Amino acid sequence: MAHTEISSPPRSPPVGGCTGGARRTVPFSPSSSRSSAVNTHRLSIEASAAASPELPQDILMRVFATLEIPDLARAGAVCASWRSGYITLRDLGKHRQHQTPCLLYTSESAGDNVACLYSLVEKRVYRLNLPEPPIRSRLIIGSSLGLLVTVDETAQMHLLDPITGEQTALPSVTTFEEVKPVYDDSGAVHNYEYSMYARYDVIFPTHIVTPGFLQHHFHQKALVFYDDASTGSYIVVLMHAPYGQLSFARVGDDEWTSLPLYSAYCDCTYKDGLLYAVAQKGEIHAFDLRGTAVTKEIIRGIDRELCFDGNYIVQAAWGGLLLVSREKEYDSEEDPDPEPELVPNTTGIILHKIDAGGKRLVKIDCLPDHVLFLGLNNTLCLSAKEYPALKGNHAYFTDDDEFNSSHKSCLRDIGVLDLGNNSKEVLVSPQLWPNWPAPVWITPNLTMMKPTSNNSCLDRI
Repeated sequence: MAHTEISSPPRSPPVGGCTGGARRTVPFSPSSSRSSAVNTHRLSIEASAAASPELPQDILMRVFATLEIPDLARAGAVCASWRSGYITLRDLGKHRQHQTPCLLYTSESAGDNVACLYSLVEKRVYRLNLPEPPIRSRLIIGSSLGLLVTVDETAQMHLLDPITGEQTALPSVTTFEEVKPVYDDSGAVHNYEYSMYARYDVIFPTHIVTPGFLQHHFHQKALVFYDDASTGSYIVVLMHAPYGQLSFARVGDDEWTSLPLYSAYCDCTYKDGLLYAVAQKGEIHAFDLRGTAVTKEIIRGIDRELCFDGNYIVQAAWGGLLLVSREKEYDSEEDPDPEPELVPNTTGIILHKIDAGGKRLVKIDCLPDHVLFLGLNNTLCLSAKEYPALKGNHAYFTDDDEFNSSHKSCLRDIGVLDLGNNSKEVLVSPQLWPNWPAPVWITPNLTMMKPTSNNSCLDRI
């Protein structure tokens, strides 16, 4: 896809009358009347010193407060006056709260440090320059609250805000009981000793693995939740090998805390100090993380009718919890070396409401006026009325198959599914992203990690 750059002064002064004569690069292009086309632009606007008088700051901020974050960040790059309004709005958390999820992916042609953001609102792609280590060298294992959870080539995890470029290291992978570092002669970590435990059994004895092996085979999915929204404190929950066990870390922790051993957890959500986790056989467990000792309650045991590769638990837009089960078929992709690869293909979604006590499931056929987002992101259930660019009673899904890293050449399972009749459509054509790594949904958020500067990745495109 061709990338274009347009550089010319505006024919009329921008709204708000930016002054100062400084030339600013606006990283996002304005909306196009060709809404079906997907374009990537960078628009440079030259603010004239003779511009008209500025709008009062309070009016400017009211306008800014209606914008999606990509538009807001673009507006903040126009001139000093607009930038001041953007920074004030961001720091006060007064920007629009109902942000539409975007699809984030990387591409070899875009560069090792560039992430691409596909906007469902504008039907176009934006590019973000991200800090080291290169985003294409990392494994993205989760997305929530506007943050990515990534694993670098040394198998260490980071939280990354792709909008501001801020990132923070998570506790080392060597704080897990199963992983111990192996140092070379210079004292650097060279390999890892890795043991696989499940319940009280040793699946594999200790053996030496490379950081690359651990990067792709230990980490499965990670989600970030507000631990205390008033203070900005958060908790990170990791699903990891062997077989989808759970561990967590709070901001400031220097090690991971493992939850009671179990297997095949595939999604979780955090509400009022309780972590609700769902496993592949329909089990739902609740962990109370508020005290010094973690307690566990079995909400539901194994349900043979809910044995799916993809079970998700989500806080519904109207309150309460939903269990979402993703039906898949596996199609053979011809591969002469050495045998056909199985490509996941989502064929249906099964929905259950979880009653107040959690002991009973109520099957529902559809979600009128609501939208689901499924994948490596925190599972979302949104009101379509608050997100006019989205289709009600539909599920937007990305590929979160556990064995993706073993099938890098296969097509990814991405699309939009009608919950009424299970018909499926492509998200965008032609496909914008490579088959590997798989894209993830992300909901831009300016208030999760406070930036240490007033710059953003959007300004450095």
